[in-house]
Amino acid sequence: MRRTMKTKLAAGWAYGALIVLLALWTLHGFVEALLAACVTAVATWPLYGRFAACFAGRMPARMRESGAPLAFTTLMALFVIAPMLFAFGALVAEGHAVLLELAAADRKGIAVPGWLEYLPLAGPWLAERWQAELAHPGALSMWIRRADASTLLDWAQSMGHFMARQAYIIGFAILVLFFLYHRGDSLARGLRRELRDRIGVQADAYIDVGVRAVRASANSVLTVGLFVGFATWAAYAVAGAPHAFLWAVITSALAVVPFLGYGAAAALALHAPVRMKVSASANDASAGSPS
Repeated sequence: MRRTMKTKLAAGWAYGALIVLLALWTLHGFVEALLAACVTAVATWPLYGRFAACFAGRMPARMRESGAPLAFTTLMALFVIAPMLFAFGALVAEGHAVLLELAAADRKGIAVPGWLEYLPLAGPWLAERWQAELAHPGALSMWIRRADASTLLDWAQSMGHFMARQAYIIGFAILVLFFLYHRGDSLARGLRRELRDRIGVQADAYIDVGVRAVRASANSVLTVGLFVGFATWAAYAVAGAPHAFLWAVITSALAVVPFLGYGAAAALALHAPVRMKVSASANDASAGSPS
């Protein structure tokens, strides 16, 4: 009898561990979204409390329970997503303008940028290759036609899959954030009660310290983000980059995703001299054409 009970207990632990492992394997791609939603809910809970109190007095009773969480979640989502959408739209518009200028300059040939040959190590070789590949009229169009269409299609599909996955994760985080705003009070009470049962009355002090630490970290991140945005704008303006404020907003917004901020800065570094060179080539072409 005792052996049977031990066998059943071991089997129960094994099934429980299997369920936990399967749940972790299923949710491993959403851990960052879960953590982001939890940190956002903890950091903004005092603001949400004031918003809910103001919101409750202006809405019908049947909408008070879910109306305030839904409205505040929508505001938080717009606060995070709107700058990224603006940055993406600005990048698309800037890219379209550069492509039009490239097409216009390609009719005469895109001259080698003066700064290219002064790059360390590979500068002369790159300038020579540019002269051979892009400096004669129609070279860019011929180079594009020689490109492998399947490679471009694979790259576009990979980019589409990446963007779709990120959108799915963001949507999941927003859903979790709504749930936390909606049931945050009951979850907090349950967590406090469970920790008191486990470690005693000092659990309240531990929770308060953790909450203050999370809110201080979130405030620090926002402060540093604003400072970096202004510093980036000043650096772009001093360097003479075109549309310095717009590119500072793009860089700051894309920096929310790791390493994308560096990509925006690199895009600007390539965009500014190429656009100036393309514009100069187009002006030379228009000046040389018969009136």
